[in-house]
Amino acid sequence: MTTNSPRISVVFATAQGSTRDIAEFIGTELESRGAVVEIAEVEHAPELSRFDAVVLGSAVHNMALLPALEEYVRSHRDELNVRDVWLFSVGLGPALSGPIGRRYGRLVPQRIAAVRDSIAPRDYRAFAGHYERVGVSLWARILYRVLGGGRYGDLRDWTAIRVWTDSIARTLGLPAAQSTSMHP
Repeated sequence: MTTNSPRISVVFATAQGSTRDIAEFIGTELESRGAVVEIAEVEHAPELSRFDAVVLGSAVHNMALLPALEEYVRSHRDELNVRDVWLFSVGLGPALSGPIGRRYGRLVPQRIAAVRDSIAPRDYRAFAGHYERVGVSLWARILYRVLGGGRYGDLRDWTAIRVWTDSIARTLGLPAAQSTSMHP
């Protein structure tokens, strides 16, 4: 790796692991293209001055990013605003189908939009996560079905994640992927 390789920090907040998996996939993909990448949970985020670009990711709970990531953005807003930043969230919205679900899934909740707008990332993307029926209230299961939730389990779209990662790599001038890595 040359010293001209972009240095990228991938910082994430996860609740049940889906966001971690996606962050690790993004980091591994970017590293395979020649970037110097450090992946860290938000509580162990590295010093931003060492990085040219940052990818931030968080699970979505109650139509908001996790509090740890919101606090991180507030605390590091000035540092983030002078770097290339990408933001992603992981929740149910992108997995919804049907006319109501697709419309609902495209909405960016107000609290997420406020965090996004405070750092003006190059791009924001919402991805579906992992959603299990066990432990979900009857009311939440009914709402999920009404909004077009078709199934439970791993709802992540690895192709969409790879395409988004490719766009990050192109923006940073990284070479094309030599081979396609496998998702978790």
